[in-house]
Amino acid sequence: MKTEQGIIVRVILILKAPPRLTYYKVLARIIMAPYSAIFIGALLVNIVATFRSSSYWGKFKLLIGFVSRDDGTELSESDDVILESPFLKEKHAKILRKYLAVYITAIFSDWIQGPYVYALYDEYGFSQHEIALLFVAGFASSMVFGTFVGGLADSCGRKKFTIAFTVIYGCSCITKHFRDFGVLLLGRLLGGISTSLLFSVFDSWLIKSHSEAGISAFLSKSFATAQYWNAIAAISAGLIANKATEFSDLRPVGNLSVDEAIIFKGGTLMPFDIALFVLSACAILASTLWSENYGNDRSTVESDHEKRKHWYSDILNAFYTTISSKQILYTGLICSLFEGSMYIFVFMWTPAIKELGGGGEMPFGVLFATFMVSCMAGSSIFSIFIGSVKNEKIGLGVFLAATITFALMTLAQTDTSTIIAFLLFEACVGCYFPMMGTMKSLVVPENKRAAIYNLYRIPLNFIVLFSLLTDLSPKASFTLCSCMLATATFLQWSLMKHQESYFSTSDNKTADLEEGKSLLSEELTTRKGSVSKDDTPDEGQNDVPKEN
Repeated sequence: MKTEQGIIVRVILILKAPPRLTYYKVLARIIMAPYSAIFIGALLVNIVATFRSSSYWGKFKLLIGFVSRDDGTELSESDDVILESPFLKEKHAKILRKYLAVYITAIFSDWIQGPYVYALYDEYGFSQHEIALLFVAGFASSMVFGTFVGGLADSCGRKKFTIAFTVIYGCSCITKHFRDFGVLLLGRLLGGISTSLLFSVFDSWLIKSHSEAGISAFLSKSFATAQYWNAIAAISAGLIANKATEFSDLRPVGNLSVDEAIIFKGGTLMPFDIALFVLSACAILASTLWSENYGNDRSTVESDHEKRKHWYSDILNAFYTTISSKQILYTGLICSLFEGSMYIFVFMWTPAIKELGGGGEMPFGVLFATFMVSCMAGSSIFSIFIGSVKNEKIGLGVFLAATITFALMTLAQTDTSTIIAFLLFEACVGCYFPMMGTMKSLVVPENKRAAIYNLYRIPLNFIVLFSLLTDLSPKASFTLCSCMLATATFLQWSLMKHQESYFSTSDNKTADLEEGKSLLSEELTTRKGSVSKDDTPDEGQNDVPKEN
């Protein structure tokens, strides 16, 4: 860093001589600042990757003559029928718009709260021990109560539990106004349940909706798009929350003094109030845009045994299904290992940077924005490769790359090299979520999907609790993450060797091909029928029986 700063100083001194170059002087100071330069580099990579993964790339190749319109060598028969069908593209776009409208508002409400939970507890005057207990309670709630509540979504309906998520999370936001440990503890318990619903019910609804519409081949693209907008929501939430907290200070409600008051408003509570408003919008959007879907076929008549089953039957059945299938079990372990590493990274990246930066002031806002831009680039990179590389092979590459990035974090000696390793891991995160969403859609049975997704979060929460309750240094934590991700890489390789075709995206398309062809055939028949009616004499139309 000292060498880089010396170079920056020399560049500025050179530009300082001619007065007419003041504009370039200012520009050089912005661009050559290490963190700004890293942000600009990440942004450029994201722009290129996003353009390459979009439909504009094909139009650009046609424009420059790189590929002809008649060249169909890049697409298989399955791609031609499914992915290139305007009819199915329109169906996919319609479902994706409905999903994103609900999902983005939900994830925005989660992002906007995150940075201010600890700050609020600290401002209320709670000790470090009490704050730690509140955080542990949240993850424990997600592990215990969230597992059972999430499992009920398969039998009771994913749309209903999406609305329930907004109510439960909204109540959690309301509890933040009370400077009472018991009330805040209740809020953390509710927050843990809502987090379990957020990361299970939404994906379950999306997968079932694609399956019912016969467009499962588009699922990888849907997950990649959702992850891309997730990163945008994170950046937007951070900016809005930062501005909202500047409007007023945290103050008591009424005329009570700060020491006597229990209920507060303003200041660091503003992000939670915004989240409550956004959750209300999310509930309205879900109730109006989404159709209900379940983990099983509701058209079939329930047996007497199903009617008499206990409230915990769904989660027990999901547990037995998970431990009896190598594919389902290994997939859950891989999820827990990667996402556990991700949570540890979230806890440790700030102290790691402070330690290497010498304790000086750091542009954490710029760094967070850079992380999210890298995550967006990762989701675009996934979209690029998913058309030509099998999904499970992408997963193997992601886990291997993530293992290497944590090894680099452990070995890095400067803050710049550490940040570059951080950005590489964030790109892996951007690739991971659409890849894992696709893989789980193929592995997990539909009738137990939400329940099994919540079971996957049990070992994840154990990992998070371990990281919270131990006092590991950033270097030790990154070494642990590297070992965890190396294990995930081995498990992914074992799955590929055990049953490679089971996880492939091409199988997903092939299974959906016949249904896609059938839908296309019906559409063509309808269009041909309308054309033939136009060509038939008027008197012949009277012979056509009317539909009741």
